[in-house]
Amino acid sequence: MSRIRNTLMLTGALAAAITLAGCSSGPGSMSGMDHGSSSTVAPSPSGETGSFNDQDVMFAQMMTAHHQQAIEMSDMLLAKTGVDENVAQFAEKIKAAQQPEIDTMTGWLESWGESTDSMSGMDHGSGGMMSDDDMAALEQADGAAAGKLFLEQMIQHHEGAIEMAQTEVDSGENPDAVTLAKKIVTDQTAEIAEMQSMLAAL
Repeated sequence: MSRIRNTLMLTGALAAAITLAGCSSGPGSMSGMDHGSSSTVAPSPSGETGSFNDQDVMFAQMMTAHHQQAIEMSDMLLAKTGVDENVAQFAEKIKAAQQPEIDTMTGWLESWGESTDSMSGMDHGSGGMMSDDDMAALEQADGAAAGKLFLEQMIQHHEGAIEMAQTEVDSGENPDAVTLAKKIVTDQTAEIAEMQSMLAAL
C-alpha cells in the first residue's frame, strides 16, 4: 500500500513539474514578457524623443552636411605646412566643436526615422556651402595663402550656418533642435568676429 502511495505521489509531482514547464514556455512566461518589453520606450538621449516637424528634419540634415564640409575644410588646411599658427588652431577648434554636433543631429535623425544622408538636403554653393571650385582653390593654395583663403571661406560658411540656424529657431518644433540652433547662432557669430580679427592681422 505504501508502495502504491509513493508511486502516486511521484506521479503527481512529475505531472506538476510538466505542467509548470508547459506554462513557462507559454504566452504568459518570462520569455514572452521579454519579447513584449522590447517595445517599451527606454530613456533616450536629449532630442531623440518628443515632437518634431519637417523644419527640424531639414535643419538636422542640412546642418550635418554643413558641419561635415567645415571639418573637411579644416582637415584640408591642417594638412598643409606654413599655415599661420592661430589659423591652424582655429581649424582644430572648429573640428572639436562641430563633430559632436554632427553626432547629436545624426542621432536625432535616426530616432525620428529620417534619412541620415545629409548631402541629400544640401547643395554645394547654397547656404554658405563651398562649391567644388571653392574647395579646389583651398586645396591648391599654399600654406600662407591657404590660411587667408580658409578664413574668408569659413566666414561665408558660418554666415550660411547662422541663417539656417535662425530659420530653425523661428520655425522648428523640437526643443533640443531649437536649443542647438540657438547655440550655433551664438557660437558662430562670435567665431566670425574672431576670424575677421585674424584676417586683419595676417
